[in-house]
Amino acid sequence: MRTRVRKFAHVLERLGLAMAGAASGLFVAALVGPSVAAFTNQAFLLLMMIGGAIGFYLGIDTPPLPFKISSGAPSDDWIGKIDTPELLSAVGTFLAAFSAFASVGVIVLRHDPHIAWTWMIMAGWCAGVTMQIVAGAIARGRH
Repeated sequence: MRTRVRKFAHVLERLGLAMAGAASGLFVAALVGPSVAAFTNQAFLLLMMIGGAIGFYLGIDTPPLPFKISSGAPSDDWIGKIDTPELLSAVGTFLAAFSAFASVGVIVLRHDPHIAWTWMIMAGWCAGVTMQIVAGAIARGRH
């Protein structure tokens, strides 16, 4: 019974992360869409929301690489090595969240940023979500 509750809680948590990612994608799309004529449609909004949901679902809460062997001592194989999915997840989450935060700030404060800033926010979002998806895929593929 306890494992069912834990699994349910974990799925609920991941769905919440996916909704947060979708909302973040919506904010970025709401900023970028009106600035770039090619992105002024519902398909772009939906694509950004789906990308955010997948990225936040897979990329946050990635299974960590075990750093200790069964005896409890640090494994010589992993001392000084970087856990690539963990790093990608961290950087990707930061970029995606920062891009969403910047988008909300621009929208709420009713600023009209230069198109270069808009493209940088979009690039940060796309890079961040891509890093999250790749990190989640790598981390789940090794277990």
